[in-house]
Amino acid sequence: MNKRRAFVTGASGYVGSRLARRLAADGWDVHVLLRAGSSLDALEGVALTVHRFGGAAPELVEIVREAAPDAVFHLAALFLAQHRPEQVDALVQANILFATQLAEAMAANGVRILVNTGTAWQHFGNRDYDPVNLYAATKQAFEAILSYYVNAHGLSVATLALFDTYGPHDPRPKLVSALWQAARTGAALSMSSGEEVLDMVYIDDVIEAFLAAELSLRAAGPVQLRYGVSSGAALRLTGLVAAFERATGLHVDARWGERPCRPREVMQPWTSFSPPPGWQPRVALEEGLRRSAPPGTPAMRGPG
Repeated sequence: MNKRRAFVTGASGYVGSRLARRLAADGWDVHVLLRAGSSLDALEGVALTVHRFGGAAPELVEIVREAAPDAVFHLAALFLAQHRPEQVDALVQANILFATQLAEAMAANGVRILVNTGTAWQHFGNRDYDPVNLYAATKQAFEAILSYYVNAHGLSVATLALFDTYGPHDPRPKLVSALWQAARTGAALSMSSGEEVLDMVYIDDVIEAFLAAELSLRAAGPVQLRYGVSSGAALRLTGLVAAFERATGLHVDARWGERPCRPREVMQPWTSFSPPPGWQPRVALEEGLRRSAPPGTPAMRGPG
């Protein structure tokens, strides 16, 4: 039986590299798209085919033709929590222009299935649409563009709106890494008031959501679906720090109120979503925090 073939963008990043590894382990023939100069470090040891992309739409049409995927997983993006004027061009190029080039390349080659990546930050104040920042607005813009490719070219699309992702070996400057660093060194950690809401989803659960979304599209006609990838247990930042201390037995010297909240900080969780069919989170927060320990951390036991 022929292997299913996957085409993954953003595979040099944390979530994308973990997805590429999982697809390869599950027997997929994995093709990844990388910019010239993008590192392959996160993909070391993974059997895959690398395609380098210079930025022109006709070039991407040829790359997708060569790869001939059964499904495309689009995770490449430029994330900026707050942007400066000189960063607008890069945001639009990465999150709208490149994404549209990808959809066009799929349409040109008759590739039907696309699992796209969105963000819960498209729903400030738990509204149907209110972007927290320009990054979230660019994500919404691409979803609007995808409506054309669904209706005119027969694509079947599922967008996964991600919440807060975390896990082991995460090189991103994320909060869980900062908590581990502060706990291990005893350094003080400047924090906001701690009232913002987080929804922490462990990386293995996130990858399962991508697989479930792809499966949901196999028998679907042209369709545009949207799922939320939530732990189902949103909590305040103060609650996350308390959970970290319970899970690890380590103290965090959190200096609450030393750092101002960002504009449009999320204080109310988004709740009006459905999960991917058949998917539910399996790794509880405290277990996930223990699994996220940096290399060299002594082994920890869970409760009981």
